[in-house]
This record gives sequence, C-alpha cells and structure tokens, in this order.
Amino acid sequence: MAQGARIRPEQDPYVLLVSDRPTERTALERGIALVMDCRTVGAGDVLPPGLPHVVVVDLHAERLAATEAAIAARVAGRPVPRLVLTRGDAVPPPAADRRSMPATTPRKTVLAGIFAMIEAATRAGEARARRLNGRSEAATAIVAELFDSAALGAGLQQADVDRGTDVVLEAVSEAGINAWLDVVWRYDMGVYQHTLSVAGYAAAFGGQIGLNRGDLHRLAKAALLHDIGKSRIPADILNKPGPLSPEEIRLMRMHPGIGADLLVAQGGFEPAILDVVRHHHEKLDGSGYPDGLAGEAVADLVRIIAVCDVFSALTERRSYRTPLTSQAALATMFRMSGHLDPVLLNAFVPVTHQGGLAVAG
Repeated sequence: MAQGARIRPEQDPYVLLVSDRPTERTALERGIALVMDCRTVGAGDVLPPGLPHVVVVDLHAERLAATEAAIAARVAGRPVPRLVLTRGDAVPPPAADRRSMPATTPRKTVLAGIFAMIEAATRAGEARARRLNGRSEAATAIVAELFDSAALGAGLQQADVDRGTDVVLEAVSEAGINAWLDVVWRYDMGVYQHTLSVAGYAAAFGGQIGLNRGDLHRLAKAALLHDIGKSRIPADILNKPGPLSPEEIRLMRMHPGIGADLLVAQGGFEPAILDVVRHHHEKLDGSGYPDGLAGEAVADLVRIIAVCDVFSALTERRSYRTPLTSQAALATMFRMSGHLDPVLLNAFVPVTHQGGLAVAG
C-alpha cells in the first residue's frame, strides 16, 4: 500500500519519577539526571509520553494502587523495571519487574539502586533490540518469499506463514508495536512494510482486547496474508508515485478477490482467513468491495483487520503525501461513519499509545 520509508524517531531513554514529596523529588531528580534524563510528575499529574526506561514511585500508600494501574496501562506489558519507595506497611505485592525500599532509606542508597536498575535495563534493552532486528529480518524475508511465490503461481508454504505469524507475535509481545514499527520502517520495502505493519497492529490490538493465543495467532496470520493478492497487481501500479487513475483503481480493487482465489485454489486455509483476505475492504454500510457486504455480514475478524489496515495506511508515508499523525489518523477514522466498527475503533485507541494518563491525585 504505502511506498517510501516512514522514519519514526528513536525515543531518548528516560527515568519516570512519580513523587508527592517535592523536596525529595527534586533531590532524586538531580541525582538521576547525572546518568539519564529524568521526567518527574506529582500526584494527580499526567504521565509524560513515551515508554520510560525505569519507573520510580514515591507516593503515599493510598495513591499506590491507582498509580500502579496508570503506569501498567502506559507500559502495556513491556518489561519496565519499577522501584517503589514504601511508607509504613504499604508494601506492593511482589512482581518480577518491581522492587521496593522503605521511603526512609538513605538517598545515596536509593540512587545507587536506581543506577543499578538503569544499567540492567540498558543491557536488557540492547539484547531486546538485537532480537527485534533479527525478527524483523526474518519476517521480511518470509513475507518476500510468500509474495514472490504467489506472484509466480507457486504454492505458499503453510510452515512459512505460521513461522512469520509467530515472529510478529513474539516481536510485538516483547518489544511493543512502536518498536516493531521503528525497525520495520527502517528500510524501504514497499508492500512488505504495510503487511508487517498491519500484522504488528493486529498483534497489538488482539492483545489489547484479550484474545486467547489461538485467536491471536489467527488474527495475526490473517493480517500477514490480507494483501497477498497484490502479488498479482502490476508493480507500476503498486509503486506509482501519485494517485491512481480510475482504471488503475479498478485493477487495484481486484486484489482482495485475487488473493482469496489464490488461497482457495491452494487449499488448507481456514474460512476465517479467506474471509479476511477477500473482505478487508468491505464497509459496514455496504459501500465497500468486492462484494458490498454490510452490517452483520462483515465478520468480527474482518472488522478488526480493517481498523488496523486503515490506521496503518493513514500513518504510512507515501511519495505524494506526508503521513498523518496518530491523532489525526484516529480523528479521520472516527469521521468515517458507516465504514469501521465504532466499538472496535474505540478499543483500538490505546494501541496507538497517544495521549497521557493521569496518576492518582
């Protein structure tokens, strides 16, 4: 779909310090800033954007639970270590990514603990980055092979499709959707980028709405195959540096049917996957293509992929326009009345990791 790389700026690492003790907060901030940027908020403030490297929480006991929930929503399952400075008997339950110290611990000891966490988090992040790069290269090679095989009329290897699906799920589960997009969009890979982008969003979205492992695999697999019909669309149309002509649009709109027919002819693909490949451009009001499905005729899996597909397309850079920001893309999608499922669209918003979350006041 999109041509040309989208450059997503790397996020500078920072320590998030949440504290309701102004004097101690200032002192800790100064110490942490010697080794890493420190962003501080007080009780009731909005969390800064982005994913923190390390989180330090220094709050009164009554605010701990709500703050933990807000931070958990922000990190969305990513491995972000946290240090909680406890007061009295208010000790949070143990967790693999969290340690605690009494708030009365000497400041030098607290800072030493924070510095050790920063060092450990940095080493772990470097290891994750290496794994992510390897998974991106593997997924790109698999998608390229799938498209090449489809273009040549050769059968798709089910093992390759499943392996590509697993690679995307593993990458997004460990590193998150933003890191996945950073590495996927590092180089210009044309339609492969869009495929891997939509698959990444599908993996993240499926996790957000709590799909079980089997349904999540099916969703990501459908996303990986949703545009396979473009393997039979002329390259000069796919790569055209500008809007398509009416005839080119007619040919492009053939790709869902081509892809579904290709998979049906090969056999071995479950009906839900075929449904997504053929119908991911259908609209709830019946104005989509190729079959003009409407309402309940558009299956849930198709609706989910449609949200991921449209958001990815709007935020990808094309040679004839700049990408929309996440906020602008979501605003555009909410205005597409009759196209996308509004309940799913609302559920998709957290996947974009935009906006702030307030800690307890």
